[in-house]
Amino acid sequence: MPAERISLDNAKPEKLFFVVANVVIWRPEDGRCLLLRRSAAEKVHPSKWCVPGGKLEWADLDIAHPTRLNGDVLDFENAVEKLLQREAREEAGVEIDSHLQYVNSVAYVRPDGVPTLLVKFAARYLGGEVRTEQGSFDGHAWTNSEEIKKLECIAGIPEEVAKTIALFEPWRRTATRVRSRRQLA
Repeated sequence: MPAERISLDNAKPEKLFFVVANVVIWRPEDGRCLLLRRSAAEKVHPSKWCVPGGKLEWADLDIAHPTRLNGDVLDFENAVEKLLQREAREEAGVEIDSHLQYVNSVAYVRPDGVPTLLVKFAARYLGGEVRTEQGSFDGHAWTNSEEIKKLECIAGIPEEVAKTIALFEPWRRTATRVRSRRQLA
């Protein structure tokens, strides 16, 4: 029988984690990635440069409307893709492609003791004018793997930007060649 509600009643406390996803947003026109500067008022990593992301929440799993019934298991397909598209809109005002490229992951323990699993992805920018979320961020920058070295980033962000650019650059070069051929024809 499928679950009727979300519950921790049968969970094993030593196996519970927050699940967080981040996305490095890559702009095809110039091969740059979007960074956001956290507000100085933030408790963790104040004024540091980061990328959009957020926690997967129970509200993201509408128990009455799973995307698939898998035996007695309620599946919620594309939960991370939807989470990151929402966070890109909320935190930066932009739209991203739902096709994500895996970048890396890290498990960590927050200062309040909560174990967390962070999975990082890369996605192509689709459009929208960057408007940072009031109160959470106070700036943004489109950067490449050299310029980012001048910014005070959360650990790992420069490497993730470099990896994202490396993942998408072959696509950009191919798209540029195709456009050039069309213009010559």
